[in-house]
This record gives sequence, structure tokens and C-alpha cells, in this order.
Amino acid sequence: MIHLKKPHLMKNDLMNKVKRRVAYAIRITQTAAIMAFSMIALSVSEANTAAAKPNVAHFTLDNGLEVVVIPDHRAPVVTHMVWYRVGAADEKPGKSGIAHFLEHLMFKGTNKIGPGEFSKIIARNGGQDNAFTNQDVTAYFQRVAKDRLPLVMEMEADRMANLKLAEKDVLTERDVILEERRSRVDNDPSSILQEQMLATLYLNHPYGIPTIGWAHEIKNLSRADALEHYKRYYGPNNAILVVAGDITPEEVRKLAEKTYGKVKRVPELKTRQRPQEPEPHAARRIVLKDPRAAQPTMQRYYLAPSYTSAQPGEAEALDLLMRVLAASTTSRIYKEVVVNKKKASSAGGWYSGTALDNGRLAVYAVSSGGEAEIAAAEQAIDEVIEDLKTHGITQKELDRAREAAIANRIYAEDSQSALARRYGWALTTGQTIKDVEEWPERLAKVTTEDIVKVARKYLVKKRSVTGILLPEKQIREASVAR
Repeated sequence: MIHLKKPHLMKNDLMNKVKRRVAYAIRITQTAAIMAFSMIALSVSEANTAAAKPNVAHFTLDNGLEVVVIPDHRAPVVTHMVWYRVGAADEKPGKSGIAHFLEHLMFKGTNKIGPGEFSKIIARNGGQDNAFTNQDVTAYFQRVAKDRLPLVMEMEADRMANLKLAEKDVLTERDVILEERRSRVDNDPSSILQEQMLATLYLNHPYGIPTIGWAHEIKNLSRADALEHYKRYYGPNNAILVVAGDITPEEVRKLAEKTYGKVKRVPELKTRQRPQEPEPHAARRIVLKDPRAAQPTMQRYYLAPSYTSAQPGEAEALDLLMRVLAASTTSRIYKEVVVNKKKASSAGGWYSGTALDNGRLAVYAVSSGGEAEIAAAEQAIDEVIEDLKTHGITQKELDRAREAAIANRIYAEDSQSALARRYGWALTTGQTIKDVEEWPERLAKVTTEDIVKVARKYLVKKRSVTGILLPEKQIREASVAR
């Protein structure tokens, strides 16, 4: 296992610098506020530079492979990621789960590498590897010592073009996927509820289909299905290579041309065209009763734009809105619902905005009581939301949320993996290097009025689905009591 060295960064000094800038913005007049926010953005840039934030290189090989290089010379280690612009939302109707299935099958080998040997070779060379699939992307990554990077790039380029699948390996792995679904979804009431909520939230968009797939469709996935998906989407002109670590852009370019540069383009792919979600007109509600549920819970998803699909400034405002409203124990929902009214043992929420098409706003509550208690918690959350939409937020709340967001970004600079994922997610979901780099500046422009505007626009019941999970035993007892 590789252990990264601890970088010598003065985090407290950096954050104090950011906080001083924000505090200054609060004290100055309305006219000077624009200048103050510019200084906040500048301080973030200075902090990132001080935190050894590298200059990101971005270029494209002749065969269409995009390459992003993030130099980070604090340790002789590199993180290597290949991102494909294809996910579960790009699957053919009736073939749900094929993107995730192929992710598993990519470890079955090529003519050069035997079945299951890919990860073993990485481990023997002191590295780590894995992969993941979501609705928009499929990605493969390794973390190795710098001198092992040529080996990793050669192996990854090989399986980009030369995947070899035996029928018995495909059938065995299909059983593995079905077992994974049983353990992660079918045996977990919370996961069942989430799956049902997403299927209800999205009336037309394929985001309503689970990434892992529906069980009855997984059972019918074949070797031919996997190879068709592979040949259609897995090629250099549909991929992004991200390398972060003790490497230079020139070194990566040379290695990339030697390995990936030999891989032929797949037939030209059109821009991803998916069925889009219609404007919602009615709130939807799901109640799941399950004896395996430990406590009553309430969740709600609101349909909202992502960073890619939002109007200018909206995603940043949504991000800060949910930090004020629900993101921590200092948020409005937690303080009012858990601390003051004691209607729930836990409550909160988040904004999910890293998607190609739609994003989501989410709120939740967990109760130690029964059906009546979770209903009271839901009502309390609704009251907090309506109060924010009616009376807005304070400048102090906005500044604190912005500080937290900026702090999280600065701390993420410590992680090669976080850096690689930041740029990989952005580019595979329609954003640019510039979008990533200018995020702090856009965040600095968000006002309290912007927060109220997006709250009134998107925290609307007709845009939502509410899910209630109730332990079956408590339901029976409640019925007897009534």
C-alpha cells in the first residue's frame, strides 16, 4: 500500500486569510461589496496557490483522447484515472445495469492480461485500483509510484481496445452483480426507498432507472450486450485521461501518445441526447413499510438543475442555500427540528449538482418515535423552508456558508484523488477547466437575494417526491392503539 506524505501546508493561516476577507466584506458598504467579493475570490486564489495548487494542463491527442495533467510534487506518487462519457442514463431501454456490468467485466483481461490479473499486477507493483459507475460516467483509477505510471498507462490503454470476454466469465460476473443488488438494495429498506423515490421523481428522464439496474433486466444481460456497449462507447474519443501527481505535462503527453495514442477512435458519437424531464405539476409521495427498518425516516427530493444545466449563478446559489438550510448541525433545519423542537433525532439535507442533466435538493429527518413523530418532523422541516422563503437569510449565514464551501475546497487540495476527481467529474458532465477554476469567484458573487430566489423557485412541493419509511411493527402497534 502506498502512503502519501503529509504536505506542509499552513491551513490555519490560509483559512484565517479567507475569513478576514469575508469579515471585511460584511463591514463595508453596499456599494463597496462588489469589490470585497472580488477580494474574497482573490484570497481564495492566493490560498490555493499557497496550498501548492498546480497549473492544470489540458490537451487532446490526435485520436480524440482528452488529457488533463495536475502536477503535484509533494510525493513521488501519481493518481491515474480514465473517465468515459457514458453511464447508466445512456443505456438502451431494457438493458439497465449494462454500464455497471461492463465496469466489472473490464477486469476480466485481454490477450496480454489474464482474467483477474489486472488488479493483481497493480497490487504487486505497490499500487491500488478500482472503478465506479454512475448515471453519467464510468471511471477507472489507479494510484501508484511515479515510476509505475508507464505500466499502468499501457495496461489501461490495452483494455480500452482489447477487452476479452469468455462466456463463462460473463455469466459468473452476472451472478455477482445480482448478489450485489440483493445485498445493497433489496436487503436495505433505505436503499429500496431511495430507488423508488428516484423512479417516481423522474417521469421521463433515465435518471429514474437505478445505476445497478433492475433485477429482471440484469438477469437477461449477455456477453453480446456487454461487447456492444464496449465497442460503442469505449474509445479514446469518448474518454478523458486525468493524471495527478509527481509528473509534468510533457512526461504525460509522451507516455499518452506512446500508449493511448495507438488506440483507434470509435465511430463518432453524437452529443448525448436523453429524454428530458417535463415541468412537474404535482407533488408525489411514497410510503414504505418494512419490518427491517430500524427507525421511521422521512426524505424528500426536489427536482433542480445541476451545475451544468443551471442558469448562470443558480447552481452556486443552490449550493449555498442548502449549506444554510440543511448541511450541518449549525443549519436551520437541524437547529430548529432537532435542537429546538426536538421533533427528530437527526435532520439535514444537501444539494446534488454534479450531473450532466438534472440535480436534486434533498432534506431528511430520522425519528426515534413512530408514524406521528415522523409526520411532526416533516411538518417542522416544511415550516423552516417556508420561513426561509418568506424572510430570507442573513448576510452572516451566507458568509458562514461561503467560508465552509471555500474551506472544503482548500482542504481538498491535499488529496491527489480529490483533485483528479474534481476535474474528471467536471469534464465528463459538460463543464470545462475554466468552470472548475472560476468556481470560487462565482461563489463570491452570490447574494442573500439570490438565495431566496432559488429557494422560492425550486423548493416547491410540486417539484418533489417525499418518501416515508416506517418499521412494520410500529405500524401494527399504531393501528391497534387507534
